[in-house]
Amino acid sequence: MSSAAALSSKILRMAGAPEGPPDEIEISVAQAFLDLENNVPDLKMELRALQFSAAKEVDVKGGRKAIVVFVPVPYLKAFRKLQQRLTREMEKKFADRHVVFVAQRRISPKPAQKDLKAKIFRPRSRTLTSVHEKILEDLVYPTEIVGKRTRYGVDGSRLIKVFLDSKDANLLEYKLDSFSSVYKRLTGKEVVFEFPVQAAE
Repeated sequence: MSSAAALSSKILRMAGAPEGPPDEIEISVAQAFLDLENNVPDLKMELRALQFSAAKEVDVKGGRKAIVVFVPVPYLKAFRKLQQRLTREMEKKFADRHVVFVAQRRISPKPAQKDLKAKIFRPRSRTLTSVHEKILEDLVYPTEIVGKRTRYGVDGSRLIKVFLDSKDANLLEYKLDSFSSVYKRLTGKEVVFEFPVQAAE
């Protein structure tokens, strides 16, 4: 298999992914996948079967950047099995950037009145609210969301606070700004991620 064909084999365009040939970031991510597949024995078998659908770079406050890797939904479960290790290895390769994995989900428009009369409904999993909730869960995996709070400003603005399981603070605290920046880029919503402060015993 040629080098270009090998890189292309790691990218599976799904509905909602960009059309056209891979861009520079996507080629870099595909190359990183191939390098890990060839050089890290305990990732070889799992990575060989996996593909991603797109990748994009997002600016993070403080001058950093994050790479969002979009994963086809059918592969999400397999990705999660090795996600912690894969993320560590990817962040070694992209030393100046954080790496996050998000499923490539599709939002369906609200059904028109005629569709409702014909009893054509969209799955809840494809509503805007559901997709945005799933993006939150994807971003912070493997930790869990333990609470949410919404604060409304006098100017009508809305800020969502998302509280994460404090047992994973050491694992993910360095990426909280990246989570916020990526979520805003993907959904347009302002979110702050925090670990609840543990009361001293």
